[in-house]
Amino acid sequence: MAVATRPRPAGLERGVAVRLAADENDRFLAQVRRLAPAHWSRPTDCSRWDVQSLVGHVVGMGEMAASLPEQMKQMRAAGKAGGVFIDALTALQVAKHAADTPEQLVARYAVIGPKAAKGRKRTPGFVRRRTMPVPQAVGGVEEKWTLGFLVDVILTRDTWMHRIDVARAVGQEPELTAVHDGVLVADVVAEWAGRHRQPCTLHLTGLAGGSWAFGTGGPEITQDAVEFCRGLSGRGEPALGTEVPF
Repeated sequence: MAVATRPRPAGLERGVAVRLAADENDRFLAQVRRLAPAHWSRPTDCSRWDVQSLVGHVVGMGEMAASLPEQMKQMRAAGKAGGVFIDALTALQVAKHAADTPEQLVARYAVIGPKAAKGRKRTPGFVRRRTMPVPQAVGGVEEKWTLGFLVDVILTRDTWMHRIDVARAVGQEPELTAVHDGVLVADVVAEWAGRHRQPCTLHLTGLAGGSWAFGTGGPEITQDAVEFCRGLSGRGEPALGTEVPF
């Protein structure tokens, strides 16, 4: 597998990243608070997880973001488990909360969500500029990430995509706005364009959508904004065959 050598930095301005992180945690909490008892056993687009397992992962990831010792503990355990690092990490988080009831998961996220957002906000620049110790596989290429890309971008995208997963699993419309979801999607689009480097025109519909032109000529793509992101995340066919990590 090829390896990209330059560590990927966050594309979001720091203040925007901090706002998106806190708002996304609040939206996820509001969503899981609305779930009915029958919803928690529904299967999700993450084939190994039902809604309860998925929420357990999000809680575990929040715990990792909220505490440096917990982050080191989880990352060491995932490294020792072997295999694909992110798969080992998420499996660890799901297993940690497998015995929790839905009520316990909601109560835990109500506490850990704000702490996670504050922990990420407090991460200093010299830490965010460091390179993560384990390369990540994206579209068949192993690439290096800065910790800032993880802290300011990926942790928010991960929660956002799982909010979409839960909404689809239980048959509800996710809350979408231009000032939150539209900004998040625009960052995904910018990264997607930087990855494929092909001329194209992109029209994304819905409250989180927008229009972009990259170069001249090339294909014109029209798609729902959420479905576009789902495709890039591996939950469908990625536009122009280019994946983006979530």
